[in-house]
Amino acid sequence: MKITRLETIRTPDLPQLLWVRVHTAGGLVGLGETFYVPTAVEAVIHDFAAPLLLGQSAFDRERLWQMLFSHAHFFGHAGAEMRAISAIDIALWDLLGKKTGEPVLNLLGGQTRDSIRIYNTCVDTPLYADQTGFLESPSDLARALLAQGITAMKVWPWDRFAPQTNPVAATGPAGWSAVGAVGHDLLPEHLAQGLWTVQEIRRAVGDKMQIAVEGHSRWDVNSTLRIARALEPYDVLWMEDFLQPDSAPDLARIVRESRVPQTVSERLFTRHAFRRILDAQAAHIVMPDIIWTGGLSEAVKIATLADTHHLPIAPHDCTGPVNLFACLHLCAAVPNAMIMETVRGFCEGYYREVVTPAVPIRDGRAVLDGFGPGLGAELRSDFLQRPDLIRRESAMKAN
Repeated sequence: MKITRLETIRTPDLPQLLWVRVHTAGGLVGLGETFYVPTAVEAVIHDFAAPLLLGQSAFDRERLWQMLFSHAHFFGHAGAEMRAISAIDIALWDLLGKKTGEPVLNLLGGQTRDSIRIYNTCVDTPLYADQTGFLESPSDLARALLAQGITAMKVWPWDRFAPQTNPVAATGPAGWSAVGAVGHDLLPEHLAQGLWTVQEIRRAVGDKMQIAVEGHSRWDVNSTLRIARALEPYDVLWMEDFLQPDSAPDLARIVRESRVPQTVSERLFTRHAFRRILDAQAAHIVMPDIIWTGGLSEAVKIATLADTHHLPIAPHDCTGPVNLFACLHLCAAVPNAMIMETVRGFCEGYYREVVTPAVPIRDGRAVLDGFGPGLGAELRSDFLQRPDLIRRESAMKAN
């Protein structure tokens, strides 16, 4: 299992995704993925990681993780470096599963459950206008999701009232973006307009639908507390990342001063960042993104850390299909997985164009058995034959 080649793949129509394939001397190939500024991550993989990994044994996953992390940490690890390490780590787990003939979940400790409930993150896609739906007709959207067996949904009805500083990044139907500066002035009428989305869902379907409310780190402490107190009567599933997650004491204040469960955070890299949050009692639900925080190796440690605080994990995926498959193996293996994020328009749309097989979702649950060796997912052969793919390789030099 000597590592002989690192290959990166990206494509113009999915400009934030990067796939990593780790090739070995025996012909096995492991698949990983990450998301955001892929050209930067591509450079990290080939200029930084490849010289350290080529010629090494792919079995030595933990040693390789520590080697990459310690070298990156010398100069400051978070960002493109951790995204690169995450993608490589997932590929190494995929390789180990293929070598042993076992699904990754068995290598992580075996199955603790055979399915997990999913929720739908309500973004607009070519198949479903779910973001437009929760802003314009949340009752209809909730009914449509329930008809598919989906019993939890995530919405962000207050983002549009936060400062809009980058029109180029606009994602909302009215030209507003989830990305932007922190808001310090939430008007009463805007508080009420955001709350309307939650009220309409409750009016239409009662407690049949659980509602998670995303904040995208757009608000300060005072605005977050106002939103939290307004939400208290509606028994929402959680509030997520209303504050920037870099201050554990401030997050802990939200936990103390409201009754709404707080979820933190896909934006935190490595178990060390989550340790600060958990030690401060600053979260009720832990949300790692495994293609950012350090791969499956780090995600298992974060899950264990959360479990020692008697808290669940709810992995993040609003990004790519390989991430989702890796998350499903994690959810199968760790005892404290609560629920799994999905985007129905992705799972039924472009995910199927990139990987095979389709994500195994039935009646609002992801099925966690029946995976093939490794992740049980591969880039489709027709996808790999696309002429517009942008590939880069680093390989061992011939003797």
